[in-house]
Amino acid sequence: MLIDTHCHLAAIEFAADRDALVAAARLAGVSSIVVPAVDLTSFAEVHGCCTRYAGCAPAYGIHPLYVQHAGNDDLAILRNWLARASDGPQRPLALGEIGLDFFVADRQVERQESFFVEQLKIARDLELPVLLHVRRAVDQVLKNLRRIRVNGGIAHAFNGSRQQAEEFIRLGFKLGFGGALTYPGSTRIRRLAATLPLDAIVLETDAPDMPPAWLAGGRNTPEQLSRINAMLAELRGVDASELAKATAFNALEVLPRLHSAD
Repeated sequence: MLIDTHCHLAAIEFAADRDALVAAARLAGVSSIVVPAVDLTSFAEVHGCCTRYAGCAPAYGIHPLYVQHAGNDDLAILRNWLARASDGPQRPLALGEIGLDFFVADRQVERQESFFVEQLKIARDLELPVLLHVRRAVDQVLKNLRRIRVNGGIAHAFNGSRQQAEEFIRLGFKLGFGGALTYPGSTRIRRLAATLPLDAIVLETDAPDMPPAWLAGGRNTPEQLSRINAMLAELRGVDASELAKATAFNALEVLPRLHSAD
């Protein structure tokens, strides 16, 4: 059993062949897919996608790269959406994708941080874990997590230091690893993925983004998780099926509502 803890399955890049991609992922052993939203306009698409495909579970939030387009009422709408959806058949399993991104040129740091902090407060109030975007902003994300405690979650596409990884783990988070570990040049990511405690690791694709080495420059898909799992198993020197079971257990531990995803 494999769980893809971060896949933008509702993205426009999958519009033409989404049914086939989900079927291929199932054949590759992917039993569950976490589908995060990025802004309010994507909420309905994420909900519809998770309603259509068994084993898919939604998360809703405002991505740091989308806050520049967010309106003044978007946080209130997000809170209402999460509260309203909490009792439905497709209830959100997390708040996300949220966080900070200091890689881009037009960072709008204050606006990013304001939206991040307010979404952490929503997650705290609703007792939801969070799916974190932390690109070039790990220390700033950790600073806010120490101040506003939430029910753990996942540091998606983790690429920080060992010390930063240990701090996320201390705060109740798992660390997401995906296609980046398949590149021989990604030495820090590969070292972390190989040596961090196994109970701290979950798998992800971030499809259609972050393609593995064999798809470099192309569109990533959820079925690639099987080969990513196999490569991580090789790095850690363990059996691939045992690694799949362990990382799936970790995902269910940090995202307990996944237990009810059909």
